[in-house]
Amino acid sequence: MELYDVMRTAFSAREYTDEPVPDKLLYRILDNSRFASSGGNRQGWKVIVVRKKESKQKIAELAVPGAKRYAAQRIAGENPFNTIDPSSVDDETIQNTPPSPKLNMTYVDAPVVLVVCVDLKVVASMDRDLDRVGVVSGASIYPFVWNILLSARNEGFGGRITTIPITREKELQEYFRIPGHFAVSAILTIGKPAKLLTKLSRKPVSEFTMVEFFDGKNL
Repeated sequence: MELYDVMRTAFSAREYTDEPVPDKLLYRILDNSRFASSGGNRQGWKVIVVRKKESKQKIAELAVPGAKRYAAQRIAGENPFNTIDPSSVDDETIQNTPPSPKLNMTYVDAPVVLVVCVDLKVVASMDRDLDRVGVVSGASIYPFVWNILLSARNEGFGGRITTIPITREKELQEYFRIPGHFAVSAILTIGKPAKLLTKLSRKPVSEFTMVEFFDGKNL
């Protein structure tokens, strides 16, 4: 596929066929994805390939608490897990809100799940001392993560980035024997999409691009 076609059709696939993702194909996807940039070219990523059903079920289980909170906040009209606006949803409401199967059971149904981690000892967290949640460390891992999804799309497969199970990162680290200085950055589901989407809805460039200043004219 042409690069721009891949970029414009790499959608978040939530449902997959039973077609397997062979190790040879997965290796080719990762082999091309590893050319993503990272701070100092330190390439601090590690990938755990998860195929066993019990391990995928464990991820789904750990996704439930976060999925409950996500659903409860959406029902309340909030943007879930944002760090600016305090949530009005209490713990009892969260506990009584059923999680959407799309938010946790997709791990069990996907042919393969990738747990992507990054070594916090080698990333440059330039925003570590700012009075807000840190995001800059992601510059050394998410280009690699997105390359995986683009590569999968190029191979006729698909996937999506998920993060909800990471609300239980310590349990993920214990189960998969991940050292404490590695952050779980993303959990990817990969497979042959049950339905292929080719027309994605996105905001136009003029809506998010300004000239010179944040309040400058639109490009």
